[in-house]
Amino acid sequence: MTERLSSTFSDIARAAGLLSDGKLVAFPTETVYGLGADARDGEAVAKIYAAKGRPSFNPLIVHVADADAARTFGVWSDTAQRLADAFWPGPVSLVLPLRKHAGLSDLVTAGLESVALRVPAGHLAQDLLNAFGGPIAAPSANPSGRISPTTPEHVFAGLDGKIAAVLDGGACAVGVESTIVGLTDHPTLLRAGGASRETIEERLCFELATPVSGEISAPGQLASHYAPNASVRLNVEDWQSGEKTLGFGKMACDLNLSESGNLIEAAANLFGHLHLLDAMEGTRIAVATIPETGLGAAINDRLRRAAAPR
Repeated sequence: MTERLSSTFSDIARAAGLLSDGKLVAFPTETVYGLGADARDGEAVAKIYAAKGRPSFNPLIVHVADADAARTFGVWSDTAQRLADAFWPGPVSLVLPLRKHAGLSDLVTAGLESVALRVPAGHLAQDLLNAFGGPIAAPSANPSGRISPTTPEHVFAGLDGKIAAVLDGGACAVGVESTIVGLTDHPTLLRAGGASRETIEERLCFELATPVSGEISAPGQLASHYAPNASVRLNVEDWQSGEKTLGFGKMACDLNLSESGNLIEAAANLFGHLHLLDAMEGTRIAVATIPETGLGAAINDRLRRAAAPR
């Protein structure tokens, strides 16, 4: 059975001890729940892929306590420092050239010569990282390709009995995964996420490039991902009979991402609402149009991958 751990000092220490023993622990960040393992332990990282059913060519994000720790694993740059100063701790991951003799498991990078690094916000994630004292590899804590978890109940629904413990921190505030910025060449937006392209470009004072289609250079780039069991129909203006409906703005629907049209609220509700709709009777989910601005880009990215052929 998978243990449910609380936010007490003793339970955080218990979670850190399980990680040190090569076991898997799910923990909350500000974005979604991550499935953590010691990023230096190849056998422990292999358990992540096994528990999730994750393809081994899909790399993992390494979570660290601060920018100083990140520098020990990735080759640092002025741009990396600017982004770290602006967004860490927070929902931005940086893909950097992998530092030689970094000590990370090869499974973390999926054979690439780069590594994705993040300093998560949220006191439980920070407390766990400090108690553990090392890098934690952590994709989202759900079966591969399925809806990401934003509550401990979502984690238990998908992984109960397959992992050692879940550190219960309640619901995640941001609700979509981190934005991933590639810094191995010209700064590139590899995945839309919890920090918008516009905000990042404003801080950098230049535009981010777009990645070459089809190349897997960071987590979350598979065409089919974040998918419910039900099929998904997007940009719907007229609901059809039998559909489970996900709205945005003032409209009649089963669940609404944000009646006021607030994209921050919509992002926080996205995965939770998809979980609830998937549990309802019916085989198809219809989703209203979401603006492609700000956090809307991340929301639409997740929805397009959820709706992609499987």
